Amino acid sequence: MKFGIRKPSLRKRIAARTSMKRQIVQRAGLKMPKGYGWARNPKKYVYNKVYHRTTFNIFSLLKKLFK
Repeated sequence: MKFGIRKPSLRKRIAARTSMKRQIVQRAGLKMPKGYGWARNPKKYVYNKVYHRTTFNIFSLLKKLFK
């Protein structure tokens, strides 16, 4: 598990928004309501919850500094 600053990746950011899996799920109407990630994949949900609490994004840090 990672602790500290997350390293941004432009390639991964673009891939997440243009993936074929995402397009199929969105167009088929299979999207889960917000907050129901635990129902779809509980193991991934727990991992992401811990990951996002133990790391921080450099852009959110800059946003807080210049607010």
